Amino acid sequence: MRLQGKIALVTGGARGIGLAIAKAFVAEGAIPVIADINEQGAGQALDELGASDGLALAVNVAEAASVHGMVQAIVDRYGRVDILVNNAGIGGNTPFLDITPEEWNRTISINLTGAFFVAQACAREMVKHRSGKIINIASLSGQRGGHGRAAYGAAKAGLELLTKVMAVELAESCINVNNIAPGAIETEMAKFAHDQATRAAYNYLIPMTRYGTPEEIADAAVFLSSDESRYIHGHTLNVDGGFRAAGLMFRGDKAAPSS
Repeated sequence: MRLQGKIALVTGGARGIGLAIAKAFVAEGAIPVIADINEQGAGQALDELGASDGLALAVNVAEAASVHGMVQAIVDRYGRVDILVNNAGIGGNTPFLDITPEEWNRTISINLTGAFFVAQACAREMVKHRSGKIINIASLSGQRGGHGRAAYGAAKAGLELLTKVMAVELAESCINVNNIAPGAIETEMAKFAHDQATRAAYNYLIPMTRYGTPEEIADAAVFLSSDESRYIHGHTLNVDGGFRAAGLMFRGDKAAPSS
């Protein structure tokens, strides 16, 4: 019960990685706040968690007024925010030459500006109590060039740098700010969007030769939200099966015979 009694906000918590993180937090004793643009989905997620002391809220992270309303509702109910997981975001796989200004702006506004709005609003409450944990969900796509990842990757790369600045400025208030960078994760979206060729490409590049699970991201989030991470500031924890670390790999029938 490493998070006993902690008020834990998870944005984009109605499904996928966000919901898995919320489940892991509840298992460790946290009081969950599920915030999502889908208000009905947030309520259903809270019911699934069975957390009668929790809270479900609607939020559009790209709108500052909506974010401030969400945080105020949490403070009115609990008096504080102990943990934030900035998980809300959208994907994108449009080639660089085809991205429209509208798609670019929407991706940046949700994945980067939205994360900024939520983090700033929560941090302003955390500094009052000189305590807090902020975890931004970044991405391997913000670290490496990949087809179709211009807008999404740029937003996630920006989030990594924002995390470092936040970590430096908020450390003196005893607030830890860190990133989790997932690799290929077996979410409902991936099951729908990734065809056989995409999966083969990922599995070839990942040393563990499989997708990760939302629960494996959640395990990392529990660690970074616990007191065990008290001296970790501004770090990006890749949870990617070795994808970021990998270089040239020979395996199985793809290994060339020695001469």
